[in-house]
Amino acid sequence: MTTLVLIPGLVSDAIVWAPLAEAASGVMPVHHADLFDGTSITGTAQKLLDETPGEVIAVGHSMGGRVALEMARMAPDRVRGLVLANTGHHPRREGEEIKRQQMIDLGNRSIEELAQQWLPPMLDPARVGDQDLIGRLHAMVVRAGSQVHERHIRALIDRPDASAYIADLTCPILLVAARQDGWSPIAQHQEIADAAPDAELVIIENAGHFAPVERPMETTAAITEWLVRRFGESL
Repeated sequence: MTTLVLIPGLVSDAIVWAPLAEAASGVMPVHHADLFDGTSITGTAQKLLDETPGEVIAVGHSMGGRVALEMARMAPDRVRGLVLANTGHHPRREGEEIKRQQMIDLGNRSIEELAQQWLPPMLDPARVGDQDLIGRLHAMVVRAGSQVHERHIRALIDRPDASAYIADLTCPILLVAARQDGWSPIAQHQEIADAAPDAELVIIENAGHFAPVERPMETTAAITEWLVRRFGESL
């Protein structure tokens, strides 16, 4: 049976995909990816392929979407589908490592300060005063800690250029973008949809970069509808 591999992003854990995991439980096996030990996008993709024998549908958020894309590139015979939420495909941009290093330095000084500075711009501006939402995400970042943060940032700096192979991916792809995501905008997801042979784009309203946490019901509904429609009885 096909396994649903749920992949969180930068300094993130299982809370990102918890609502989808609950919705899928009893229908298909679910594997929660742990990225805390990962030092590269490609290495993490290989680790997840090794952990989950047989066919998989990879669901990735943000950096996790890049891991999911690598899984499909490395094992096209096993990856039946991809769900890519709030993610990207471009290689490292000129000068990017300077800004990334600044975030590493901040995280190493204080992971608490990093969370306070990093999280609000990631969210729908209308939600930055939502103390429950901010509190859950802040606790998640602190759980990850500064060492995981640095490993993840360095993995992103050295990320593969997914734009070089997206056109070769033949599996169905669902792209989940969010209206208020300024970090991974809708246009970026549309670029992936235009390049891939079989891709659909859905937009989550009133959500930012953490759409699966900000709007869990809407995000889960969009993904489960696509899973049933594209894979249906075979799940």
